[in-house]
Amino acid sequence: MASKQLHWIYLALVAAIMLIAGCSGAEVTEKAEKLKTGLSKDEIRNEAFKDLFPLQYKSFYKTEEMEDTKYAGSINRSKYDHDKEPYLPILFNGYGFATQYTEDRGHAYANVDIRETARINDKSIGSCLTCKSTAVPHMIEEMGDDYWGGNFNNDIWPKAEAMGHSPIGCTDCHDPQTMDLRITRPSFTKGMESQGIDISKATKNDMRSYVCAQCHVEYHFAAKNGEVTFPWANGFKPEEMYEYYETTAKENGFEKDWVHNISGTPMLKGQHPDFETHMEGPHGKAGVSCADCHMPYERVDGKKKITSHWWTSPLKTMEQSCGTCHTNREIDELKERVTEIQDTHMKALHSAEDVSITAHYYVNKMIISGVSEEKIKQAQAAVRKGQWFWDICAAESSAGFHNPQGSMDSLRKSEVASNEAIRIATEELVKKGVNLEELDHEIEKAKQAVYDEKDNFKKKDHAVNSYFPALQPVAAPAAPKK
Repeated sequence: MASKQLHWIYLALVAAIMLIAGCSGAEVTEKAEKLKTGLSKDEIRNEAFKDLFPLQYKSFYKTEEMEDTKYAGSINRSKYDHDKEPYLPILFNGYGFATQYTEDRGHAYANVDIRETARINDKSIGSCLTCKSTAVPHMIEEMGDDYWGGNFNNDIWPKAEAMGHSPIGCTDCHDPQTMDLRITRPSFTKGMESQGIDISKATKNDMRSYVCAQCHVEYHFAAKNGEVTFPWANGFKPEEMYEYYETTAKENGFEKDWVHNISGTPMLKGQHPDFETHMEGPHGKAGVSCADCHMPYERVDGKKKITSHWWTSPLKTMEQSCGTCHTNREIDELKERVTEIQDTHMKALHSAEDVSITAHYYVNKMIISGVSEEKIKQAQAAVRKGQWFWDICAAESSAGFHNPQGSMDSLRKSEVASNEAIRIATEELVKKGVNLEELDHEIEKAKQAVYDEKDNFKKKDHAVNSYFPALQPVAAPAAPKK
């Protein structure tokens, strides 16, 4: 009875305090929801938020820090380095990723890096800027389809600079007037609609992933206008996206990202499918958002609690990122588990890549040996599939951690497909009297030549030679992906 009386006394006191303050609980909530920055709805400069949100602004620019890690890191160095992925100039031969492919730096460098990469050329289109600049939403609104297919160097980049844009930043995820989370890239909205998902009904927790999913995803450029398009109609899994590319995409005129210079295969290039992989993984299935791990709460200035805007690997912030939920495990134990998953994943990835290399060269030998077009196309279909299933894992940023089982399944499918290409080629090459031991020896020689070349821009040239002639001129396609 005494407990019940105290309860009512407490409620009466709260009500009295609120009356004295001249507001109800509903009014307090309403005021909290009506944050007003005083900024224009068209604001795109990160600097405009510096004085309003100094702590978040400061943490965002921690993305300027560069640090190497075992499998990734944020130092602007080549993925072709011997301790990284030295055979990529073979696997992407004939495409821009065989010319230059560097580790991703922090978001603060987005505009610098898009200008410096050798993959941007005079034929590149506006879509290449889509996830780099805060000017993009306004450019899409103003230009419509002319944005996607506009010439990057001559039209799109100068226009973004004239608008005073910033690299990936505040207004890409926040309404500049209210700071509400929002979607600014229409490609994401369309991609979700293709699965029957209405993002206007998204929860706040959904939005803590959706704002990241505008860019950290797989995509291609639509054949009709170059629009950034997400292959999600069948689902987020690699096999579901691959089925989309083999059906819907082809029906809409998109067949390939490029033709491989060694095997002559129409290829697909995977692009950082972090969102899809996470959503199909254990954390995504459990409702953990991207921000929970990559933007954990932190104490700054000794007492203030903010959401970190230092988008980086949770391995660098494990106390906040992992320790908040995994309270029954020591941080060192958790880190060891992550490393174990990544070590296993990378070993399997390199194995799948190696089989894929062999498949490309075997198909090259089929072509120059005069094998029937029907058999060549069968082998090329298997090469295309094999490379898709390892590349969609390699392009993803977590080295397997976002979905350990799903990634291992994809790498297994990759090896099965690539080995199928080798099997088809082997049967036909034996009929043609090709010496397979010599063929395997020449493959190793080509790999070694690529590995030994110190000039990264010349590595791709050693992937082809008199024994394995190029099947088409080495030239970047009209719209190389960033």
